[in-house]
Amino acid sequence: MGFLEAVILGIIQGFTEFLPISSSGHLIVARRLFGIEEPMLAFDIIMHLGSLVAVFVVFWKNIFELIKKPFQNMTYMIIIATIPAVIVGLLFQDQIEVLFEAGIFLALCFIITGLVLLYSDSIRNNEKSDEDMRLPDALFIGCVQAIAIAPGISRSGSTIAAGLHRGFSRETAARFSFLLSIPAILGAAVLMIMEMFGESESALWALPDTGPLVLAFLAAMLSGYLAIRFMLNLIKKCKLRYFSIYLFALAGFILVDIFLTHRFF
Repeated sequence: MGFLEAVILGIIQGFTEFLPISSSGHLIVARRLFGIEEPMLAFDIIMHLGSLVAVFVVFWKNIFELIKKPFQNMTYMIIIATIPAVIVGLLFQDQIEVLFEAGIFLALCFIITGLVLLYSDSIRNNEKSDEDMRLPDALFIGCVQAIAIAPGISRSGSTIAAGLHRGFSRETAARFSFLLSIPAILGAAVLMIMEMFGESESALWALPDTGPLVLAFLAAMLSGYLAIRFMLNLIKKCKLRYFSIYLFALAGFILVDIFLTHRFF
């Protein structure tokens, strides 16, 4: 893993984790383009932690309030909304990993995400706030997040759309989605750590060089910070449909490559 590849992958992870275009799907595309076939669990963990730091930097006030007063409605809602993804991740981990190899499935999921974003732009701005969130709301958003474990389905885009569908304001839907990313990213990192320790001893200690790891962490953190700030402004303007156009084009590119060359890059 070279320095340039590490930076590019870190930037992709940071931006696509919070922009509504699917980080897992884009990392698959990037690795196919770079010809990277071997697992990079340690590298993936570091990039996820970098994007997690970005959430803490942007939402430190909200996080501090949750730490200072843990027994409040928002805390309960985040926990409840996290449960479906935990269940799906633990029970269907092997099946999900198989999906990461299917190019046609990835393209279809990009298309689904694009349609979800078009739907979210069509929803008028509602007035429900954090304090209005109840158990059915959190469960609905949590179930949508569980579906977004599939590569190509954007976690941020899907959960924001789910929040809007339940009648929450655009600011509330976006903020809850990003706060919900904290346990989601941590959970993904834990699963990768468990998988890494499940490998052979030689595979476990065959870690990338420190330099690329540090660069990937910093790239994911900085790009994640910019992506969150950008999304918080964009969500208010109902312009997520521009991401739909991009996703439709990317899906078309993948499908053309598969059907013309019988390959996925």
